[in-house]
Amino acid sequence: MVAGWGGDGAAMGIGWGAHGFLAWEPCFERPGTRRIPRLRIVLGPGMMPWRMEPRVSTVTTDAMNTPLPGARPALGLLLTINLFNYIDRYVLAAVEPKIRETFFSEGDPSSLAKMGSLATAFIISYMVAAPVFGWLADRMPRWILVGVGVILWSLASGGSGLAGTFTILLITRLFVGIGEAGYGPAAPTIISDLYPVKDRGSVLAWFYMAIPVGSALGYVLGGAIASHFSWRVAFYAVVAPGLLLGVLCFLMPEPPRGTTDAAQGPHRKARIADYLVLLRIKSYLLDCAGMTAMTFAIGGISYWMPHYIAEYRKAGSLAAVNTIFGAITVVAGLSATLLGGIVGDKLRGRFPGSYFLVSGVGILLACPFVLLMLRLPFPAAWAAIFLAVFCLFFNTGPSNTILANVTHPSFRATAFALNIFLIHALGDAASPPLLGAIVGGNNRWDAAFYVVAAVMAVAGVLWLWGARYLEEDTRLAPMRLGERGFEVMMQTTE
Repeated sequence: MVAGWGGDGAAMGIGWGAHGFLAWEPCFERPGTRRIPRLRIVLGPGMMPWRMEPRVSTVTTDAMNTPLPGARPALGLLLTINLFNYIDRYVLAAVEPKIRETFFSEGDPSSLAKMGSLATAFIISYMVAAPVFGWLADRMPRWILVGVGVILWSLASGGSGLAGTFTILLITRLFVGIGEAGYGPAAPTIISDLYPVKDRGSVLAWFYMAIPVGSALGYVLGGAIASHFSWRVAFYAVVAPGLLLGVLCFLMPEPPRGTTDAAQGPHRKARIADYLVLLRIKSYLLDCAGMTAMTFAIGGISYWMPHYIAEYRKAGSLAAVNTIFGAITVVAGLSATLLGGIVGDKLRGRFPGSYFLVSGVGILLACPFVLLMLRLPFPAAWAAIFLAVFCLFFNTGPSNTILANVTHPSFRATAFALNIFLIHALGDAASPPLLGAIVGGNNRWDAAFYVVAAVMAVAGVLWLWGARYLEEDTRLAPMRLGERGFEVMMQTTE
């Protein structure tokens, strides 16, 4: 065994055999910078057992606690893109009855299932392409991928309006999904590299508030345009703004990866062995499972709710239902998304698993309101729908913050892409046609919504289970990119 001591900035080390090297790095401090003491164990064949490695970790405290320059313009652009993204998605749901009248005869028993396949086609292409674009986003400038993706889905959306047959419409929705896959995995990782961990829940909540707002605008604009013109014009409306937003992406600077996380380890691209680490992160796995169940529920509700209220419950015309449901989604979804992110950040100091707790409690509270909607007459049922939507969106910011906080920046885009694949493959790719099949020709709407409520309860249980693992997984995230063999770093607390 060999022991040694280095000078200022060098390591004190103890080495043994051919198995590895153990080093203790001393702690120094100077204004604006911390040198973090750490125990470092390097194991692997061919390494010198007595090698002294001068390895000083300097972490700029400002970078760990304040946003990077250009953070707000980047967030604003990505938020706007996400807004038009969801407008496009939910225009389809708003004009679904009009499209059905165009391509299917009245009384066709399979028309609902076939219309549900339009949503499934989008989701399948989105989830299959997402891992490819996630892998690319870990290796090339992400703004380029975002710009190309936004331009592609904008053109494909315009193509949906031009479709002369149901088959062509189905193909255009496939290309919309591919375009959105270029954007989906990269966007939250750009935001994560611009904002520190302590603010990430609130910031990502602002980004994801585009989901309820964009969804509502999709319902309202889609229904209004279809009523005054045609369902085809509703798809044309997003083309020009999307093309402009895509071009703006090419002008944005690429943020450095991992600065706001104080990421440790070598600056290199992630390898396959690094990606396998995801399968051992309990917080990541349980969050993905909970988000899958939630996505199943929200995908089914958002697609079929206008049809259920207007055509089965006879609560008003389709245009009126789209307007009211859209307004509910804006107010309840927007307030819940922002509040959920803020509450998750505020509770983080008292409850290390706060993001899981906020997500789990929120969706469990949504279950009884979904069931109550089935029993209340309209207009009273609108109140139950409002509360269900509010509770359902409360998890949006916290659940996505978990994904960002427990993964290393070098493969964070792939982690988001894998999440996209899982939640859509097992979630809303299946729910619209499955619920449509359950309803069938006998209008078994109660049975369909019972399934939705049960799946939401499963999501709540999975998220509450994950709370115990979040603190440790967040602490280890910046250190998960290993060197040769195996490297363990342990940071001391001050």
